[in-house]
Amino acid sequence: MDRDEAVTRLVDVFRQYGYEGASIPKLSQAAGLGKSSLYHHFPGGKAEMATAVLDYLGRGLAANILAPLQAAGTPRDRLRAMASRVDRFYQQGQQACLLALLSLGEASTQFQPQVRQIFITWIDALATVAIEAGVEPAIAQRRAEDAVLQIQGAIILAHGLGETTAFARILAQLPESLLSPEESA
Repeated sequence: MDRDEAVTRLVDVFRQYGYEGASIPKLSQAAGLGKSSLYHHFPGGKAEMATAVLDYLGRGLAANILAPLQAAGTPRDRLRAMASRVDRFYQQGQQACLLALLSLGEASTQFQPQVRQIFITWIDALATVAIEAGVEPAIAQRRAEDAVLQIQGAIILAHGLGETTAFARILAQLPESLLSPEESA
């Protein structure tokens, strides 16, 4: 098994247990590697594994979430395509957000720069689409931040309630909330 394959297997462990709960035995089992092989691929231990997972998520964001925003089509269609990809990525709101989990506890300081960059990239891409649609830049930036906040909050709410309706509603409303000509949207 190569390092990339191991990283894809580690994602679920960090997503399920967070950084603190992702023990080396759990990570080793998920990767299908003995501890020595795991450390061969990740000599920096669990911190290097989490960093690799964040790099993987950053590449996934670019390929799956940002790509539809940068594709051809109307801003509304591009936002719908992104929302569809977000829906699949988070399994209709049933999957926890790894970015949120790596923003908490002891992991927060260590991984904050990477998490921050991923969120900034996403927000900026959303704001760019809104600006292309004629929304004033400052309003577009605020709406983009609100959109990511609502998506992330809806994921937490879906888990807390055991119900994904709010997540689906936020994604469905995303194009209108970003592109509305009214300043208050």
